[in-house]
Amino acid sequence: MTMFENLTKGFIKENPVLVLALGLCPSLAVTTSIENGLGMGMASTAVLMGSSSIVSLLKKFIPSSIRIPIYIVIIATFVTIIDLTLQAYIPALSESLGLFIPLIVVNCIILGRAEAFASKNSLLDSLIDALGMGLGFTLALVLISSLREFAGTGAIYGYPIFQMMGLDFKGSIMMILPPGGFLAMGLILGFMQWNRMRKKIKGGK
Repeated sequence: MTMFENLTKGFIKENPVLVLALGLCPSLAVTTSIENGLGMGMASTAVLMGSSSIVSLLKKFIPSSIRIPIYIVIIATFVTIIDLTLQAYIPALSESLGLFIPLIVVNCIILGRAEAFASKNSLLDSLIDALGMGLGFTLALVLISSLREFAGTGAIYGYPIFQMMGLDFKGSIMMILPPGGFLAMGLILGFMQWNRMRKKIKGGK
């Protein structure tokens, strides 16, 4: 696998949310606005890169029998750093994301990359893998939150698109409530499956 393939595999081919169905809890819970989705994605990417780099560096010194607890401690350390940083410099985002920042500790995407990739590969490859998976996670969150914010409030990143066009559409509140997360995810996954089937049929012809 080339360095570019390692970086980009998490965008679509192995997207942690839309293909591997990992990290669904924050994907459904915090994606009520693009700001929240982007903030959670970038925070998770930072933790992913930090924890993967440390696991890769220490892989020869971590006993196999206790590797999972050690991985969790490493991840928790970076989550604490990110959480305190957000509280200090972006308090509004920290308050908006709330409990879901500390819950990054048990995000199966981060633990999964530490176990499946970082513990078996070099520092550079692990960093690139973590960056690609983190950006793929962020992309999925932004996609879901864009759909929910637009359909739920008629705005994109806080800008009232419909009102700017002179239209009186304020959105459906259901899309920014919990059921809206499932609906948005279902619509996106359904479109992806339709596109795969379309390409398969087109290729068969």
